[in-house]
Amino acid sequence: MLEKEFQYYLDHQNELVPIYNGKVIMIVNNQVVGSYNSEADAYYDGKVKYGLGNFLVQLCTPGSSAYTMTYRNRVTF
Repeated sequence: MLEKEFQYYLDHQNELVPIYNGKVIMIVNNQVVGSYNSEADAYYDGKVKYGLGNFLVQLCTPGSSAYTMTYRNRVTF
């Protein structure tokens, strides 16, 4: 599913936090493709640009407090 995108975030978190701290980032194919002020903004932009299930939305913060696993599908969102 999106394990490789999340692993990219984990592997590069120390590099990403100084740039995107407190922002919600979108990751596609192991690269950051957007930075947003809210999860909803990132979700709707990703849905339009990449289609559901093809992007990871992650709050960029230090540490592991923002690690979550939230799955949404067309039925529940």
